[in-house]
This record gives sequence, structure tokens and C-alpha cells, in this order.
Amino acid sequence: MEILNKTSKTLSNKIIAIIFVLIGLLGFLDATYLTIGHFRHTLPPCTIVHGCSQVLTSQYSTIVGVPVALGGVVYYLFILISALVYLDTKREAVLLLAARATVLGVLASIYFLTLQIFIIRAYCLYCLVSIGTSTALFIAARFAKKSSP
Repeated sequence: MEILNKTSKTLSNKIIAIIFVLIGLLGFLDATYLTIGHFRHTLPPCTIVHGCSQVLTSQYSTIVGVPVALGGVVYYLFILISALVYLDTKREAVLLLAARATVLGVLASIYFLTLQIFIIRAYCLYCLVSIGTSTALFIAARFAKKSSP
């Protein structure tokens, strides 16, 4: 029974890691696209919602000249690499650290969504994608488990 339980937890964590890779890659690509656009001084097309330009050029889009999307690049890259390391090594501590880091991602998402709704009063599709990916990572992280000793 103990072997089955440990296998179940490992399988569960393997699925969580795969979810982290897939969602982390999506978030990484999204944040990278916005970061490149910032440094090229171009705005992405915004077809579904209107307001990308207001959000991406607002005073809240940078911190001391650095685009906040670059923070997203670092965050998603950390999640992605941590999940890949877990899948390669089965080091649970790496996956659990990534799972804990999702709290930072969801808190940042809440902050940026609040800015879009109440302060900027405009929505950026790419920012909403990032909010969705960080929220999905946070939810998936709640299922990561530490094996019994």
C-alpha cells in the first residue's frame, strides 16, 4: 500500500510538473512578446479587448524604466526550468519551491488586474493571458504533494 501511495504522489507531481511546463511556456512566451515589444517601442495588436495601448504605455507598465513584463519573463522561466528539473531529477524540493512561487505570481496578477479595472480603466489582452496563466499555475500548485519520509 505504501508503494502505491508513493507512486500515486509521484505521478501526481509528475502531472503537476507537466502542467507547469505547458502553462509556464505559454506565460513565458506571452511575457517575452510584451517585453520585446517594449524594447522595440511597438504595441501588439489588440483585437478582442480594447485598451492594450493604454495599459502598456501607462505609468504602471514599468518600474524604473524596466517593463513589468520582464518580471513575468523571469517568473515564468523559473517555473518552467523548475518543472523541467523536477521531471529530470525527481527532486521534490524543486517542484515544491516552484509551487510556492506561484503565490507571488497570483498576487502580482491580482495587483495588475486591479490596476486595469480601477485605475487605468482599460484592458490588455496579453496581460489578461498572463493573469490567467499565473492563476492556473497557482491552482495547479495546490495539488503538488510532498512524499512521506
